[in-house]
Amino acid sequence: MLDPIYFGVSAVMWAWHQVFALLLGPASGVGWALSVVFLVLTLRAVMIKPFLASVRSGRAMRALAPQLAELRARHGDDRAALARATQELQAEHGVSVLGGCLPALLQIPVFIGLLHVLHGFNRPGLSFEQNSAIANYVFPPGDVRSFLEARLFGAPLSSYLSMPQDLLDSFGAHVDRWEVAAVALPLMVLAAVATHFSARHSVAQQTLSGPTATVMRLTPWIFPLGALVGGLFFPFPVAILLYWLTNNAWTLVQQRLVHRRLDALAPVPVTAAPTPAPEPVAAPVRRPQARPRKHASGHRPSRRRRRAGA
Repeated sequence: MLDPIYFGVSAVMWAWHQVFALLLGPASGVGWALSVVFLVLTLRAVMIKPFLASVRSGRAMRALAPQLAELRARHGDDRAALARATQELQAEHGVSVLGGCLPALLQIPVFIGLLHVLHGFNRPGLSFEQNSAIANYVFPPGDVRSFLEARLFGAPLSSYLSMPQDLLDSFGAHVDRWEVAAVALPLMVLAAVATHFSARHSVAQQTLSGPTATVMRLTPWIFPLGALVGGLFFPFPVAILLYWLTNNAWTLVQQRLVHRRLDALAPVPVTAAPTPAPEPVAAPVRRPQARPRKHASGHRPSRRRRRAGA
C-alpha cells in the first residue's frame, strides 16, 4: 500500500546520488550522505508554499487572541458552544487549523518511506553478496552494492547503534560498534539541539493560553527526545539521524527568515485580553450646612453674638 511512497523517496534519493556519484564516486559515503541531505532539501522546497500558509494562519491566530479570550469568557464551560463560536471566528478571518499542521503531516510519509528504503539495503538473514544482487525499489543491484560499501567516517549509512553484529558484518567488511557510535552519537546530539531550537522558536510565535499552554511550552524539551531515544534504542540508521538534523536545521533557518520578513512588512498586533472596567466610585455627598437664623429685626446675628448664644 505504501509502495508509491517508497518508490518516490528512493527515486529522489537515486537522482541526487547520480549527481554526486559523478563528482565523488559511486561508493563515496559523503556522496550518499549528500543524497539524503538533498532529499530533505527537495522535500522542503516543495513545502515552502504550505509552510507560508501555516505561518500566515499562525499569525492570524495571534491577532485573534483577544476575540478568543472573549469567547472563552462568554461561553465558560459550554465546550460545544465555544467550539462552534471559535470555528465561526476562524472561518470569518480565513484561519485554517489544518493548514497550520499540513507541513508536519506531509513529512511523516517521507520519513517512513526513507526509513523503510534504508532498511531495504541490508536485509536481515542475507549475506553481503545476496543483498547486493537484489534491487531496492528504484536502486538497481549495482547501486545497492555501492551503498553497502559506502562509509561515512567509518560507519555504514544504514547502520544503527542497536544493530546486531551479524548485520554489521554484512556490509561487505567487519564494522565495529564503536565506529557506528562515533558517527551516530554526535548526529543525535546535533539533531536534538536543532529540534529544540526550532520548536522553541515555533512556540515563541504562538499566543498560548488555556490548558494546552503548559504542554506547548514543554515541546522544546519533549521533541528532542525523539532523536536521542530513537537513535539510542530504536533502529534509526545514521542516514535517518542525518535526515533529522537537516530537516530541523532547515526549519529553524526558514522560521527566522520568514518571520523576520513578515514582521518587517506587517507586524502582528499583539493585544492584551480585555479586562473588566472598574466599578464607578460614588462621589461623596455633601450635606448642606445649617444657615444661621435671622434676628427679629431681620438681621443675622454677628459672629460674636452667635458665639455668646452658643
